[in-house]
Amino acid sequence: MKKKIGVFSLAVLLVLSVTLAGCSASPATKVKLSPDDPVSLEVWHYYNGPQKEAFDEMVAEFNDTVGMEKGITVEAFNKGNVNELTDAVLASANKKVGADEVPDIFAGYADTAYQVDKLGMVASLDNYLTKKEIEEYIPSYIEEGRFDSEENLKIFPFAKSMEVMMINKTDWDKFASATGASLDSLNTIEGLTDTAKKYYDWSGGKAFFNRDAMANYMIIGSKQLGVEIFEVKNGEVTFNLDKDVMRKLWDNYYVPFINGYFASYGRFASDDAKTGDIIALVGSSSGATYYPTKVTVSDTESYPIETVVMQAPEFKDGKKVAVQQGAGMVVVKSDERKEYASTVFLKWLTDAKRNIDFSITSGYLPVKKEANTREMLETAVEEAGDNAISDNLAKTLPIAVDITNNNELYTNKAFEGGTNARNILEASMKKKAAADAEAVKAAVASGTAKEAAIAAYNTDENFNQWYEKLKKELDETQK
Repeated sequence: MKKKIGVFSLAVLLVLSVTLAGCSASPATKVKLSPDDPVSLEVWHYYNGPQKEAFDEMVAEFNDTVGMEKGITVEAFNKGNVNELTDAVLASANKKVGADEVPDIFAGYADTAYQVDKLGMVASLDNYLTKKEIEEYIPSYIEEGRFDSEENLKIFPFAKSMEVMMINKTDWDKFASATGASLDSLNTIEGLTDTAKKYYDWSGGKAFFNRDAMANYMIIGSKQLGVEIFEVKNGEVTFNLDKDVMRKLWDNYYVPFINGYFASYGRFASDDAKTGDIIALVGSSSGATYYPTKVTVSDTESYPIETVVMQAPEFKDGKKVAVQQGAGMVVVKSDERKEYASTVFLKWLTDAKRNIDFSITSGYLPVKKEANTREMLETAVEEAGDNAISDNLAKTLPIAVDITNNNELYTNKAFEGGTNARNILEASMKKKAAADAEAVKAAVASGTAKEAAIAAYNTDENFNQWYEKLKKELDETQK
């Protein structure tokens, strides 16, 4: 009798274990894909030029290999730049008249994913990835994709970029030779400001520096100085505009700008470098391919330049914090077969070697821990050959990897009105500096001494007015 009971108990335990296993099994273990019943996926992205070519090649390779084997066909569409892609995604998600159907996957930043997720249209990817697979990615990249209240993974990391400093070494060397200036002075933001003044004085009034992405300067600069401007908890944002921190940001951008040490003329800082209007800039590592190899003085005059790439300067007494940027891939909620097929494709895309191959043509960084080493990147560049990658990009990628490994990487959590709030930070100080710089020039042209013209704007009152206006504009994004 005891033996029979034991056998019966064992049978019950086996049935229970199978039942529980079935209940806890993830969709990934239940979904079956087959070339006899293929899944078609549409991907929208914003890659252009070499980046688009590299992405298209990877999609074609996937379709001819793993896609063919498993029955997954991917079709990729460029939707313009980041802003145009965002507009297209939101128009589709909101079913606006004339908009296309939403894609199965789109490249997106957290703010865009947040807005689409509010409509209940973003798939959670945790069930399609094992814990071990998730741990292969750089933690902050995974964390960026967990923006909802339950911290589900809703953005798959694909390609990231850092900010770097790029310097026209050819013209820098002339300045350094005459003045004794050292590149080490550009390691800090305060040193950059001082060096820009020295260059202005030495050159007879030429600007030294410009930067892209003012919002990064505001957000990362404040974070380095110990204050998180966009503090997000449970989807609610608190704006932290520490007045002393804002003044330091002001003194190291607005003040040198109205003095003429910094300047902005073209759409991007690299445009100003091409014309020789500046010789140093901070921009995205993914923009390295656009940094000039020559300065064009006029239609008939130009000269070649050598470039040096450095880490973006940080505040002298601040924390080592660097911006984390670059869109991830968002999977639109559909059925388990499409969602699973999407993650099969995205995991294939982010294979360490494959992700590095994309990096050396695009300027974006790979997203797995394994791939973010100088050794792997330098090996990939060497294997690609001399003509496969520009000299500027070859110099940029190792610096960007060092930034990834030696700094706290930061991007704020998504929140309601986040895009508008970032746009305000992007424009606020930049527009103010440009307008007041023009006013200074006009005053000087009318006979006012330059020192007096600048002094009229470099005041506590002017700063306070700008500061209060910025606070008000940010608060209004939450009404």
